[in-house]
Amino acid sequence: MRENKISGARCGSRWPRLTLGVATAAALSIAVAACSSSSGNSNNSGGGSSAGGQTSAVSSKYPWCGPRQASIALADGFGDNTWRELTRYSAVTVAAQCPSVTRYVYTNGEGNTQKAIGDINSLAAQGTTAIVDFPDAGEAMLPALTKAYQAGAIVVPYRVFPGGTAGQNYNTYISTDFTSAGVLWGHDVATALHGQGNVVFLGGPPANSQSLAEYQGLQSVFKSYPGIHVIGQKPYNVTNWDPALTQQVVASLLSKYPKIDAVVSDFGTALAASFPQFQKAGRKIPVIATEDGNSLGCDWASMHQTDPGFELFTVSSQTWMVEYAMRYAIALATKGKVPSSTVVPQQNFENSVTGSPNKPVCDQSLPATAIMSSGLTAAQQQAALNGAIPSLTSLR
Repeated sequence: MRENKISGARCGSRWPRLTLGVATAAALSIAVAACSSSSGNSNNSGGGSSAGGQTSAVSSKYPWCGPRQASIALADGFGDNTWRELTRYSAVTVAAQCPSVTRYVYTNGEGNTQKAIGDINSLAAQGTTAIVDFPDAGEAMLPALTKAYQAGAIVVPYRVFPGGTAGQNYNTYISTDFTSAGVLWGHDVATALHGQGNVVFLGGPPANSQSLAEYQGLQSVFKSYPGIHVIGQKPYNVTNWDPALTQQVVASLLSKYPKIDAVVSDFGTALAASFPQFQKAGRKIPVIATEDGNSLGCDWASMHQTDPGFELFTVSSQTWMVEYAMRYAIALATKGKVPSSTVVPQQNFENSVTGSPNKPVCDQSLPATAIMSSGLTAAQQQAALNGAIPSLTSLR
């Protein structure tokens, strides 16, 4: 999340300064066009005790920021990892860009489904105008989201699909094509292994839509390579996106399988935290395909010469995806111009073999847990990783 790294297409925010590949540039162009387009508003007008006042007009700088005052909440089902520390910081920076947003609230379900449900119920009861939710528990969150939506709140889940239907259970679902991420990883791994080898896939919580879609993408590629075998738990080894649990899972896999040629994971920073388990087992780091993180780039830089089999392929970690969801929710809540696209594109970020679009990126001035594709400045990322959630006032 630094200003001099690729951050992905984001309306009205910082732009990448590294060279983009043709496919990535095209995706960014599409996304920028989507940000300047409008679409019909949802049925919910965004009732609630905090809304109803008017500012002067729709912001010309941020057309998604309308004149109606609103309160906005980001609800995480699990907020206790670095990805969430960065996303919650990004979310409040977007909220602060719209003067019509008078209140910002953050809740953390702490990986407890009942607490996450209670958080949504509480936000709705408080009259919060709009709720952006990362529904870690998947469809278990749908009744609470539906209840909040039917009570008049604007509800925008993102990244993990909660089930249900937009317009009936919530306003819209901000998605990304996780199958595409799996396909990108699959091609990179198959090429690096020359079509032969054992691959393990580490996913998040059980039955989450992200990891399931990525697994489908991997399998769609690996079916053309009979010499590649996915080993371990199917469809993926559950880590809950928790670095401590990831280390335990990796240690178990290393003890069970004497030959692991590649590891695919949808949380790169957690995977990097497990690298010492390879050393303890007397094993080399294999081919790695995952989402980007500073620790990964720095580990590759320090280890690749002595471990040439350690190749690194990453897609953007998309911590900035929350910005899409926040803009959409704020547009509905404040009567701004609603972005036309609800799909965030996947994009390659690092490739240690070709260097396209980037070689592995390492910044020793930032913590190992930094995420290099995020788009926050170095100072913002430092603050986020120290647990800071700035107030709207401090950002204005």
